[in-house]
Amino acid sequence: TTSSSPTHELTVTTPTSDPTGTGGIDPDSGLPIIQAAVLPAEARDVLDRIDGGGPFKYADNDGVTFENREDLLPDQAMGYYREYTVETAPRERGPRRIVAGQGGERYYTGDHYRSFSRIASPS
Repeated sequence: TTSSSPTHELTVTTPTSDPTGTGGIDPDSGLPIIQAAVLPAEARDVLDRIDGGGPFKYADNDGVTFENREDLLPDQAMGYYREYTVETAPRERGPRRIVAGQGGERYYTGDHYRSFSRIASPS
């Protein structure tokens, strides 16, 4: 007799693969690269506000030092990174943030600093 049990396949994502299919791995941080165009509209709005110097919706929270306590971004001196809120719903901060480095690099987290993607620089 032949048994027909279901086959389950496990997919493992390694640091050299790009689960989003959007841009590979950033060599400086080892993080996946994500294109700004695939970010939520609210994140693209925040990127525009960062580029324009504001105004920001959460003046008490946006532009403050991101301390990189999770140690997921490249090591830099304290004050190098600034964080900005990406609204989840109107007037709701939620878990999404953009972190900007003084060198122009930008990172996105949708899970309140548990993971990051490097936002591709505009060409």
